[in-house]
Amino acid sequence: MGRHRSSASRDSAARDPSGETFRAVLARRFARRALLKGGALGPLLAIGSVRALVGHEAEANLTFGSIAGGTEDAVRVPDGYVSEALASWGDRLSARASRFDPSDLDPAAQRGQVGYNCGYLGWVDYQPLLGGIVCIGHNDTNPELMFSDYAPERTTLREVDYELASLGVTVFQAPPRRSSEAPKFWFYESSNYNERLHGESALSLTGPVAGHSLLVTSTDSGGTKATGTFNARGGGVSPWGTFLVAEGDFGQYFANNGSVPNEMARAANASLGIQEEESGRPWWGFHQRFDLAHEPNEANKFGWIVEVDPWDRNWPRRKLTALGRFNHGSASVGVSPSDKLAVYSVDASPLGYVYKFVSTDSFVRSDRSGARDLLDEGTLYVAKFNDDGTGEWLPLLYENGPLNASNGFTSQAEVLLFPDQAGELLGATRMDSPRDIQVRPAGDKAYLSLRGTDGPSPDAGTGETSASPVSLGQIIEIEEEGGDSAATQFSWQLFMQCGDPAIEDHGAYFAGFDTSRASAIARPGQIRFDHHGNLVIATEGQPPDLGIHDGVFCVPTEGEERGFNRQLLSGVAGAACGSALVNPAHELMLVGIQHPGKGGTREERVSTFGSDEVNRPAVLAVTRSESPYRVGA
Repeated sequence: MGRHRSSASRDSAARDPSGETFRAVLARRFARRALLKGGALGPLLAIGSVRALVGHEAEANLTFGSIAGGTEDAVRVPDGYVSEALASWGDRLSARASRFDPSDLDPAAQRGQVGYNCGYLGWVDYQPLLGGIVCIGHNDTNPELMFSDYAPERTTLREVDYELASLGVTVFQAPPRRSSEAPKFWFYESSNYNERLHGESALSLTGPVAGHSLLVTSTDSGGTKATGTFNARGGGVSPWGTFLVAEGDFGQYFANNGSVPNEMARAANASLGIQEEESGRPWWGFHQRFDLAHEPNEANKFGWIVEVDPWDRNWPRRKLTALGRFNHGSASVGVSPSDKLAVYSVDASPLGYVYKFVSTDSFVRSDRSGARDLLDEGTLYVAKFNDDGTGEWLPLLYENGPLNASNGFTSQAEVLLFPDQAGELLGATRMDSPRDIQVRPAGDKAYLSLRGTDGPSPDAGTGETSASPVSLGQIIEIEEEGGDSAATQFSWQLFMQCGDPAIEDHGAYFAGFDTSRASAIARPGQIRFDHHGNLVIATEGQPPDLGIHDGVFCVPTEGEERGFNRQLLSGVAGAACGSALVNPAHELMLVGIQHPGKGGTREERVSTFGSDEVNRPAVLAVTRSESPYRVGA
């Protein structure tokens, strides 16, 4: 039975990559003194005025009062706001489903209930101003918090099956805005739109890799099917209203990578955190498909973008192989002036790349059924950042330069299966723990969140330590050439250097805004935009660096208050804020409270969030406490 290793152990066991890091590129572009003073960052954009986050269009600023970072075990929001659980782990999705019973965690019951943790949140309007459909991507499990008296060496089949059931995706119909008749939020328990995908659900594989021999397993001779989806670290929404859910950090579930016969697959698995022998989780001892000595190709069925159509249950839930296989952290869609689709994503590994897929065909808004095939054919690119503030998208195409048989690639399918090796050969830039990339509503820019490292990081391949300060995370602003999301050239600049403005060594920078007025922030994770272009940031890992809980922050990207970072929500002990979004009606912010109480156990709790018996991860609804229920107004 395998030991349960930490995520840090999985990362350190991965294949040692080579190639230049963004940390080194940034250090060359901006000397530290210039970075701290904001003197060498180039012109800052000041276009138009900032509308309030879900406020009145005539208002120029975010209007909520920023809160201080919290240390108490309670969710905090500004005066005039209220937060309440909209959906919690174990809430049933139909009247036929079992109610949550923490004393009897039954896998069959969990398949009809809201899953565990919340690494991705998506929203599509049901009808304007009449609520919407919410998607939760479940990122990882914490068995020590879920199960009584848990120990990895005593793991049972029932526990493993419960974890499998609690991963995946939950979709449910959310209500319209609050009213005096319905003062609290809830979701429609009996809606036909409610759905669960989990670790044993049947999905299809489509696109260029579908049918490849490296996807063939003992249960799928055609290489076109997948069992389950795991660890949604992020995602997006397509222009035709489907959820794009990003699979990441799945390597922890597989064992015995040293037994994989294909050299390219073995190297790719190592970069994805799959151990040579024992797994980070003991699942392989209960389900043969997680043991690569028996099923060497099973891991190749994970690490894709999953498309879920909430409007059509008959449309297969599918994994889109044209978008590449890696530890996906996002899937944000931009539409070019020629109506080509650009899907931005990141490899959320410690030295992962930034990617962009551009469709071959154009999006026809009146043809929803035709749009379903757009993400199966196109070009996947990987980003190279230059120290003069320019960058280029390098096409990941078979026989493009070194991507040929002499380097182990024999087809385009293998380039898409192994984009990390391909990006390394092309000289792409390895980023500082990328977490998300999102396109601004205007479509002209993309914003990239980097979680940062735990200390000065050596430049991969050279061993030299950069001159940058200890990185607590950054937000990078990317502007496509000509404002075209299908372009192959871009420019970039530092939008935010995270840290505490009161601590000089942090080198905090907020797009040139007065740092003394900005909220301290560290470890940005998932990011989103409200519909007025304000950036919403959820953090994951602030406590060791700032001594405060993770939270949600809002910052304008235009106007006089560009870079004015303000904290809107503070979480609870042990919890990360997995994701946050503002719905299109600007009446509701959703926030994912992920693994509350981490650092403790079910018996020795460090948080009481969720219930008296067990910590329950939840999606919170945050609104104004009085009418009009509009966040930020």
